[in-house]
Amino acid sequence: LLLVARILQLLMPRSSLRALLSRRCFLHSMRAVGVDLGSKRIGISTSDASGTLASPHSVIQRGGARSADHHAIKAVVEEYEAEVVVIGLPVSMNGEMLQAAQLVLSEVEQISQIVGVPVVTFDERKSTVTADELLMQNEMNAQERRKIIDKVAAAVILQGWLDRRKEQLAQGQTK
Repeated sequence: LLLVARILQLLMPRSSLRALLSRRCFLHSMRAVGVDLGSKRIGISTSDASGTLASPHSVIQRGGARSADHHAIKAVVEEYEAEVVVIGLPVSMNGEMLQAAQLVLSEVEQISQIVGVPVVTFDERKSTVTADELLMQNEMNAQERRKIIDKVAAAVILQGWLDRRKEQLAQGQTK
């Protein structure tokens, strides 16, 4: 299946391949990179090779140029040989796509042109709250939490996507 995906990648336009892969929902085990885009920092997480467990990876401090940030994400994708990037989409609590979501969608398009693998979004509602609660349970003070909250939030986002993907595959769904 991986060989087929690589051949399709060579033969098909990137946009067509991305659409095909998103409909198939990645029917095999895979590594994924999770991303929590923030205005000052970008949280990065990675999954294990089976695509079962997400772990915090790193925090990228935003620089002056977005392209440098995107190339830093690409470096993680290449290092871990990830097959998909999952980016948190900040949807409002009532499901609306407000300005923050529109900004993320614009950046998702830019990232997808650089990383060389499919990029998908996943609802990130309450990911930072969940991450903060997890860190407080480990009795970390506010200063310690601030240093790692973004990569933990990225892991929460990625784990949510991995769990949903597993559930959909178990139900025989392909979307």
